[in-house]
Amino acid sequence: MTMNATVQHDQEGKQFYIALEGARAYLAYMDLGKKTLDIYRTFVPNALRGKGLAAKLTAHALTFAREHGYTVIPSCSYVERYMDRHAAHVE
Repeated sequence: MTMNATVQHDQEGKQFYIALEGARAYLAYMDLGKKTLDIYRTFVPNALRGKGLAAKLTAHALTFAREHGYTVIPSCSYVERYMDRHAAHVE
């Protein structure tokens, strides 16, 4: 079921999120201007943990940033670790 979880982008609220099983996992960012995104938080409710949602949100956000020419500042420790582990896929 998690594989079908769709990532939504709330541009006004500056979040990527997945609504699933009555809960909401999200990745929050700030647009600092000059094509720079500061990804500062990921959150997955206890009921949804262990399903790969943080990784899915992070991958989606990084793809968005790459496709739109943004530089990413990973203020969130999870995102920083994800980028380190997937360095070959993040440009």
